[in-house]
Amino acid sequence: MHIQTPIQSQTQFLSNAVKNTVTVAVLAFDGISPFHLSVPCLVFGEQHGEFKLPAFKLKVCVFAAKAGKHVVTTSAGFSINTSHGLSALARADMIVIPSWHSDLRPAPAALLMALRKAHRAGVRIIGLCLGAFVVAEAGLLDQRMATTHWAVAKEFLQRFPQVHLDSNVLYVDHGDVITSAGTAAGIDCCLHVLRSQYGAEIAAHVARRLVVAPHRQGGQAQYIEQPVPTLASDDRLSKVLEWMLQHLAEPQHLDQLAEKALMSRRSFTRHFQQLTGTTVGKWLLNQRLAQAQRQLELSKRSIDDIAVDTGFGSALLLRRYFAREFNLSPSAYRQAFQGK
Repeated sequence: MHIQTPIQSQTQFLSNAVKNTVTVAVLAFDGISPFHLSVPCLVFGEQHGEFKLPAFKLKVCVFAAKAGKHVVTTSAGFSINTSHGLSALARADMIVIPSWHSDLRPAPAALLMALRKAHRAGVRIIGLCLGAFVVAEAGLLDQRMATTHWAVAKEFLQRFPQVHLDSNVLYVDHGDVITSAGTAAGIDCCLHVLRSQYGAEIAAHVARRLVVAPHRQGGQAQYIEQPVPTLASDDRLSKVLEWMLQHLAEPQHLDQLAEKALMSRRSFTRHFQQLTGTTVGKWLLNQRLAQAQRQLELSKRSIDDIAVDTGFGSALLLRRYFAREFNLSPSAYRQAFQGK
């Protein structure tokens, strides 16, 4: 399961969202990476112009060893001064833990207690990258799926065997608790939150300002062995990928695609895996699901028409894949994700 977004578990956050202000508390600590700290600040801390959204009130909250100390150093050598401490977490609608110490040290008891209390009160908890360790240590991921940076997957599994880790995806959303993979996946995760609550248009607007992809499936691979084409065969394969995207409504057979790439079936599947980090079938399914999501979010077309247009052929098959991947029907997805 790649993305879980039960409608019922979003009820508290949705009720908060109708307020004039949604308070987002971002946790900072000594040694934090400025990039990781900036991710939620860029997505939730910027003005969104003409879009009619609640104002996001961003609070960078410092957890420091000395009580009352609201200054933290960063890994880049400069310090950050803020007026908010750990107590501000209790007054937030959403808490973001953008990372954690690189040595993966245990989180302080006071921080874990604050997270548990906030979660019981209905606050959405988001652990980006190594922040997933803190969320898991608080016990908020027991017997649930989660993800974190692929490089620390072994340590995560050793410390939290009760959590079902999937280190091959970008983010996992349970509604009340969300975890993401490392670095850029944190941007994907925050845009996903924005998109799920307020619709695709505002998320695309913010993504354009950040010059990043407006939406990447949570189930997409965290990393690939060969991220950019370097060989002539890869250039041919890139053109085939473009063709596949332009013809999602049509049946696409492996032998046909290999022929377009001027490769044998075996070479095509091997090069495809190297270039995309996944199989042909999985990549095609993700693209079709993403296209169906966009049409559900931005249009009033019937489920049957969307199913045909995205290559599923029938509404029955579209519903089956939506249930498997998102735990939602297309109709429920439309209702939950149109930002109404």
